[in-house]
Amino acid sequence: MKAPIELVALDMAGTTIDDGGAVYEALRGAVEDAGAAVAQDDLQVWMGTDKVEAITNLLRLGGLEPTGERVTAGFARFRERLQEAYIQAPPTPIAGVPEALAELRRRGVKVALTTGFDDAVAHPLLAAIGWDVGGVVDAVVTTSDVAAGRPAPYMIHRAMERTGVRDVRRVLAAGDTAVDVEAANNAGAVSVGVLTGKAAPDVLAEAGAAHVLGGVVDLPALLLPQR
Repeated sequence: MKAPIELVALDMAGTTIDDGGAVYEALRGAVEDAGAAVAQDDLQVWMGTDKVEAITNLLRLGGLEPTGERVTAGFARFRERLQEAYIQAPPTPIAGVPEALAELRRRGVKVALTTGFDDAVAHPLLAAIGWDVGGVVDAVVTTSDVAAGRPAPYMIHRAMERTGVRDVRRVLAAGDTAVDVEAANNAGAVSVGVLTGKAAPDVLAEAGAAHVLGGVVDLPALLLPQR
């Protein structure tokens, strides 16, 4: 990395928050409830995207026409399944991540969370683990804030706007899916894939990750030489 990093934009579920794979299963179940089959490879491809977009494409790939009614019902079922899963097994921060975020911020690096969730899913999730803007992170950007979710670069750019960072070369974006990496590259940021989700290292590397790390806990060490 040639330029000092001023902003780290991080995905939520699977990257900074351990939800036990609940999002994967809720997305799969919502599409299967509609009568469509879900291939694991397809699920992996669409996992990090806006969930309405993911359901739309997974329905089509599973052999069903994604009518407006089916997509709306599928998204409602996704929310229901995710809420049920979180009640049964509440999500928690991934081990070491709160300390890593605190260290980054202590060094002057701003931290933003970006997510394929909308406001109605993302903010209650963050409240449940006690994370807030100003306390743990500097900004939160959801699909409610942008015209399109990943792999579009808009959430990363909105995070820059909210944190006052103007040079995309000074932004690092990390996530646990190929689409997270693609969004980072589309934004012009340093792209990092992390292995705390379900994607294999080669999947993240093939998506174009500049770095593949064990997790967000490794980011302070990656950035250490420049701070």
